[in-house]
Amino acid sequence: MALNNNRWLNAAPKYMLVILSIVAISLLFPNSSRFKYEFRPNGIWGYDDLISPFDFGILKTQDELDAERSDAERNASPYYEYDGKIIQEVVKAFGTEFDKKLEAAKGTDLYSDVTVVPSKYRQFGEELIKTTYEQGVAEIAPAHRSLPPETVFQVVKGNTNSAITKQGLISLDKAEEVLGDALFDSGLAEAEFLIPVFSDILRPNVTYSKEMSEKFKDQSMTEIAETKGMVSRGTVIISKGETITDEKFRQLESYKQEFQKQVGGSNAGWFVFAGYLLLTTLIIGMLLLFLRFHTPEVYRSLPKMIAIFIWPVIFSFMVYLVENTGNLSSYLIPFCIVPIIINHFFNARLALFVHIVIILIASFLSSLGYEFTFLQLLAGIVAIFTNLRSGTLTGFFTSMVFIFLTYSAGFLGLSLIQEGGLSSVEWQTFGWLFLSSLLTMMAYALVPLLEKVFGFTTKITLSELSDMNLPLLRDLSLKAPGTLQHSLQVANLCEAASNAIGADTQLVKVAALYHDIGKMARPEYYIENQKGENPHKQISDLESAKIIIEHVTEGEKLAKKHRLPKVLLDFIMTHHGTTRVEWFYRNHCNANPDIEVDESVFRYPGPIPFTKEQTILMIADSVEAASKSLDKPTQEDIEKLVDGIIKGKIALGQLANSPLTFKELEICTKVFKSTLGSIHHVRVEYPELKKKGR
Repeated sequence: MALNNNRWLNAAPKYMLVILSIVAISLLFPNSSRFKYEFRPNGIWGYDDLISPFDFGILKTQDELDAERSDAERNASPYYEYDGKIIQEVVKAFGTEFDKKLEAAKGTDLYSDVTVVPSKYRQFGEELIKTTYEQGVAEIAPAHRSLPPETVFQVVKGNTNSAITKQGLISLDKAEEVLGDALFDSGLAEAEFLIPVFSDILRPNVTYSKEMSEKFKDQSMTEIAETKGMVSRGTVIISKGETITDEKFRQLESYKQEFQKQVGGSNAGWFVFAGYLLLTTLIIGMLLLFLRFHTPEVYRSLPKMIAIFIWPVIFSFMVYLVENTGNLSSYLIPFCIVPIIINHFFNARLALFVHIVIILIASFLSSLGYEFTFLQLLAGIVAIFTNLRSGTLTGFFTSMVFIFLTYSAGFLGLSLIQEGGLSSVEWQTFGWLFLSSLLTMMAYALVPLLEKVFGFTTKITLSELSDMNLPLLRDLSLKAPGTLQHSLQVANLCEAASNAIGADTQLVKVAALYHDIGKMARPEYYIENQKGENPHKQISDLESAKIIIEHVTEGEKLAKKHRLPKVLLDFIMTHHGTTRVEWFYRNHCNANPDIEVDESVFRYPGPIPFTKEQTILMIADSVEAASKSLDKPTQEDIEKLVDGIIKGKIALGQLANSPLTFKELEICTKVFKSTLGSIHHVRVEYPELKKKGR
């Protein structure tokens, strides 16, 4: 029960990571139903006959709406506002000015009639002002002075407005003429007395209202109908195999929008979210199962799991942001970064699977349809093929070029199929695809960053660590030259075996160079470095065993001091597993038959190997060291030695955690036998030839 609890505790963070990834991605999906048909102008309708399940209006094109709005804006009447208070102010100003003029006229021979009966002139003037101002005296705004005379103006008076042509308005300049004509037709003997009075008091009571004009113009814009014509319920919108003409495309777009309106209600939103959640769970679940059964080394490591599951979340957010930014295209997003990076840290198969997962999710978030999915999958495959062994800037640049060429060729091919020519190809898309390819170069900068963050070891790092001029390897060559030669031979064995079964050759070869660095602490105690008397003769078996075992722990300390990657530390700790220092153990037991021996002090600390590469190194180390004890071995001697060592490792349970299969172990065994035979220069004897003296 305790074991099961520990297993659940270890697995809990991984499953929490998966659940958080699913929820984070699902929340990005729209809460409206997804239209299940994809179509393009001039394409062929490949679905069954589409029959309308409801009535809907046919939407106008954006060009048609823009043209109507432009016409409405151009023909919109300017609004002028009538101010009734101005009349009283002008009448009052008229009375004041009239009195001034009358006072000035008294005592002169001018305007005798006015001075005799001023009330008659005053009353006429006031009535004339009221009559004229009730019609409205307008101040034409500068922007409207050049408008044609037949232009209609709207004059708002209280809660009503009346349409008047520009020619019909009484402008401020025209008001003097109107008043003058009325005076000469009045029959007053000295009507000209009132002309200067009017000139000094006139002011407009109808003025332009920008706020009101904008308000009514916006209102007229909203009144423009977005549809023209109707499609009735039960009507066949388009038949299977029919070409999608501009008219049919407009009907399909109209049906799509109406469908989303009618199906996308509040209750539908929860069902839509549940659908997207189910699909996301299915896709991410497939990724989890792939890791569980095909890359267990990734599945067992939480940092590696994070390094895998972070990408679908990141790119889902990127697609969401781009789709909600009107001026950008999802073709801009550098999806090929992921397969390049995953391939760099893990392998091509996992890189392709993760890329497929990301594109499947992105295809639900993107509005670009099947073409988007097709191009991204194709480009991802090319990115993996062109970057299989790339660890240089030139390699990344080459990948970028091939990715862009793939994008371009794929998009052009799709466009030719859909458009039937070059005239309608969306050439601006090539710009987005070029930017996407260019951004893929970021993978080169991300590799070392992710290496530090997640503790990965890349091909670049391994290549650097194999440099024999590095301080650690140089010290090994000086302090323990025999150990270095042993390590080089082990590296050759590991390289041959890992190549044969498709393991990580570079990793195991570099690990072989460093696996015995701990022997530098006391090199003279290891047989490959001994030139004179064996120092083990001067100490007890317990002390000898302790010194021999310490090369593992000392190697771990040295590796940490020199900041070797953790993956190499694992090789150092596992290359002897939990085996015993057998010779000293048996010697001690024989020397002390009456004492119960604590065999734990004769065992290496372990752990036992848990990767194929670690298993290969353990066996190669043992068979190479044991083969040194053979004097002029035959091929049969070597084969017996290798078989015996491997059987012993299996019997001692040292391969219990290894993912190496029996078939792979058999292949490695053959490689070890063959390579050791070459190292020891074993020759096959031919008895028949020997008898003949050849």
